[in-house]
Amino acid sequence: MDAPSLPFIALAILFGLLIFALCLSGVRRFNLRRALGTVDASICMAGNSWQMGVCRYQDNDLEWFRLISLSVRPKHTFKRHSLELLGRRKPTEAEAVKVQPDVVIVELRYEGQDLRLAMKFDAYTGLSSWLEAGPVIGVGTWR
Repeated sequence: MDAPSLPFIALAILFGLLIFALCLSGVRRFNLRRALGTVDASICMAGNSWQMGVCRYQDNDLEWFRLISLSVRPKHTFKRHSLELLGRRKPTEAEAVKVQPDVVIVELRYEGQDLRLAMKFDAYTGLSSWLEAGPVIGVGTWR
């Protein structure tokens, strides 16, 4: 092996690793979207910027996964009994540039912290139904 072929081999390995990571990301996204109870939703917490991702409903949790990630664990997990739906609205002009088209901004409060989800209207109706159908907290009282 001569010296001029080493940079070529290094670039080929780097390119192969990049392709492998992209394939893994695609498989992860496919598996996330294949499961029941998943919707595309961007999130904005405490004045941070919008991040694209996928929400997944579990029995008692709402999990949010980053769109561009290889992690199989959710970035945020919200307990259903601690989520409070404050309302929905159309995105402002500044938000419309940062979120997907034709979405509503869902305003939530989780353990005293405000957060916003940007999702399609049909996903919002599913979220509100899931929250309203929550388990009984105490005897004779609903969420």
